[in-house]
Amino acid sequence: MQFAVLGWPEDGPTLRLDHRRFAYAGKFVMSNTGKAVALADGVAPDDLPAAREAPAPAAGVLAALSFNGDRTEPDALWIRYVTTRRDRRGEGIGARLVAFLVARARERGYERVRIAVNNVFAYHALSKAGFGYTGRQTGLSELVLERSIDRGADREGRPVDRGRYREGLDVYAARDLTDHERAFVAAKREAGPPPMIDHS
Repeated sequence: MQFAVLGWPEDGPTLRLDHRRFAYAGKFVMSNTGKAVALADGVAPDDLPAAREAPAPAAGVLAALSFNGDRTEPDALWIRYVTTRRDRRGEGIGARLVAFLVARARERGYERVRIAVNNVFAYHALSKAGFGYTGRQTGLSELVLERSIDRGADREGRPVDRGRYREGLDVYAARDLTDHERAFVAAKREAGPPPMIDHS
């Protein structure tokens, strides 16, 4: 597997994903965000046609994410969507792709990366990539996570701490969850934050 940035927001990259295999597929055909991908072995970034050039979805993509700069804080980057191919979920590909993007953002001078997540599985996966709960939520009931470019979790560079990790899980626990989600929250509260992956 390899990771690649297909383009930064100013480059206007597009990517057509199969909506039957990827959540949020329609968000990747738009050109106002940057795109990064995890590709199957033997597939090169140049093999992927732009969405506007190809009627068929790009083959060989295992995960994709879109991102753009923060309009009010030029040193912050927002990840907008992360999607992993349905048959490859649970393998940590999305978290590794996010860690890859953080390393590339460092090279471009960003100081922090943020993402808003709407489910406990994404919350846990992003914790693996060094993101920590900020205590803020968006209007769509998404928890805002952030990490410093140099280290995980927050702008002071503190790693994801157990109490803050549990605080985010508590927000999810107070919601109407499925039995599977409730069991996941209980197990992760007990275990604490996952080990952080790196992709520098």
